[in-house]
Amino acid sequence: MLKLDQIKKPIEKEIDAFEEKFKASMQSSVPLLDRITHYIVKRKGKQMRPMFVFFSANICGGITESTYRAASLVELLHTATLVHDDVVDNSFERRGFFSINALWKNKIAVLVGDYLLAKGLQLSVDNSEFKQLKIVSDAVQQMSEGELLQIEKVRKMDISEAIYYEVIRQKTASLIASCCAAGAASAGADDETVKLMHSFGENIGIAFQIKDDLFDFGVDDVGKPKGIDIKEKKVTLPLIYALNKADKAEKKKMINLVKNHDDDPQKISQIINFVQLSGGLAYAEEQMMKYQAKAFEIISKFPESASKTGLEQLVRFTTERKK
Repeated sequence: MLKLDQIKKPIEKEIDAFEEKFKASMQSSVPLLDRITHYIVKRKGKQMRPMFVFFSANICGGITESTYRAASLVELLHTATLVHDDVVDNSFERRGFFSINALWKNKIAVLVGDYLLAKGLQLSVDNSEFKQLKIVSDAVQQMSEGELLQIEKVRKMDISEAIYYEVIRQKTASLIASCCAAGAASAGADDETVKLMHSFGENIGIAFQIKDDLFDFGVDDVGKPKGIDIKEKKVTLPLIYALNKADKAEKKKMINLVKNHDDDPQKISQIINFVQLSGGLAYAEEQMMKYQAKAFEIISKFPESASKTGLEQLVRFTTERKK
């Protein structure tokens, strides 16, 4: 399987230029803010979101200055949500680094998140790029709604498969969809093409999240079942399928176990075994491949190019990645 560094080769120069522009978009006259945003830039992730923006722009007319701003807008608003998420979750680590709230406390972290959000809005308004602003703002709204929907349903443990898909469509897929749609819009694509690219990104996003669900049923570095989602009482597709297949007594027993496992490794293993034996993992993988096929079908409508190949490789990466 290709690594992301290999996939991004056709747009490597553009991604490098984007990093400089993204760094500049966060600049402030307040030294503390500049220290924190410099720390954020240093902890950059896999760059999948900018890759989706640039590849999408390229197959819809070509990369423009607007494309760089679209990628920066996505990153600014997404980074703002991550900073706020770490405060909400009381999380002190992200991608192996200390979180902003771990180093500078909650009050500063919330203000930094607000600042990044404002910078994203300002970047779009200053350049009259209201279509891109709407695309990305809609995604951030959906991410918040998806998170709240999940919290509400997890409390009651009544997540159906339909609600699960609604949660992940809002929480995960909406962001990747906005990358593809904003990239297309930045290249001057018509509304129909922007909508098509949004659908493309949404299908990839759903497949991406199902893959994450499957990771939870693997083992960690010392051979113990991961079960991180189970520990956090998140109801994922493999578990939903297993519960739906179980008889009434077993379903009640397993729901009780999920609610009251108290991080007991034996109870976590019991839940994981229940899902594995039910065929929950095979079912989730089958659904993941259906969404991958939908994404391939959409991208097949575009002419052959290096960027089309790049998007196809990104689709494969979402379902074949090892972590």
